[in-house]
Amino acid sequence: MEPAATGNVVTLKDVAAASGVSISTASRALDERTTSRSAAAVNVRKIAEELGYRRNSFASSLRRGETRTLGVLVPRLSDTVMALMFEELERAASSRGYFAMVATSGDDPVDERRAAETLLDRNVDGLILATARLDDELPRLLRERRVVHALVLRTDGVSPSALGDDELGGYLAVRHLLDLGHRDIAVVTGPDFTSTANARLAGARKAMDESGKSLPGAWTLAGGYGIENGFEAGEQLLGTTNRPTAIFAANDNIAMGIMAAAHRHSLRIGPDLSLVGYNDTPLAARLPTPLTSVRVPLDQIARTAIDLLTHPDTEMRVRISTPTLIPRDSTAPPPP
Repeated sequence: MEPAATGNVVTLKDVAAASGVSISTASRALDERTTSRSAAAVNVRKIAEELGYRRNSFASSLRRGETRTLGVLVPRLSDTVMALMFEELERAASSRGYFAMVATSGDDPVDERRAAETLLDRNVDGLILATARLDDELPRLLRERRVVHALVLRTDGVSPSALGDDELGGYLAVRHLLDLGHRDIAVVTGPDFTSTANARLAGARKAMDESGKSLPGAWTLAGGYGIENGFEAGEQLLGTTNRPTAIFAANDNIAMGIMAAAHRHSLRIGPDLSLVGYNDTPLAARLPTPLTSVRVPLDQIARTAIDLLTHPDTEMRVRISTPTLIPRDSTAPPPP
């Protein structure tokens, strides 16, 4: 079939006529919100592409009272995981005919609410929050206002949430170190006001409890998720003669900071100090000593979050994805 001549606007009526279906049938087949794979729908989409038809999603959304825009709120885009999460959310939203816009809020609840209001002022159809603190009031306020929203990577246990199984991830990390023969294990978590840090620590403790050991209080450190936080924790743990033989860091940035501290103390990652990170960011496998890390399926979490937003009546409100441990050279049996 020949495309329409330049300058001729192909209409929905043209597509319906060429497909041999009604205009309403053609419209349903071309609606980005549908996933129909019937022969008729596939044929309509094929002919629309051949004709060069471009659906006016904006006009269609206005008729439905929608903007086809979603707001994504993250603490900061300088955080690798947050940047990767937004990219996956943007990709998942686009595949469903939505446009995603991002705003950053830092860790201050007041700034977070201000950023959320900024997105809502732009008439987004829903909000995705990657910022839910355990003491955060924003999800509750959104529920009271009946604002469609979902949480990603974190949960308050009430609002729709898509996240990885952080407790299982923490368990896998420490279980791996125990299986290698380590008993002197430290854990460096993220901020204690986040569900991620608490759940990963709970998983680590579960693994230690199974081995008949416990995590020493002096070797259980909480702080930020940045490289500098990892370096400070590494200095604290490795700057004494009584040091752990292995460390579980609750994200890859913390692990990289610990690597820097280990280098400063002339400790080799792997032979002298085993180290496990979390999230398996792209840099983890490319470090001078490739980092063992817990991989979180961000793409699956993103798709789930978009589904929770676009189908708010779904029964399953908290959906948890399974993480996977990726062993690399940063972990080895303890030194003799």
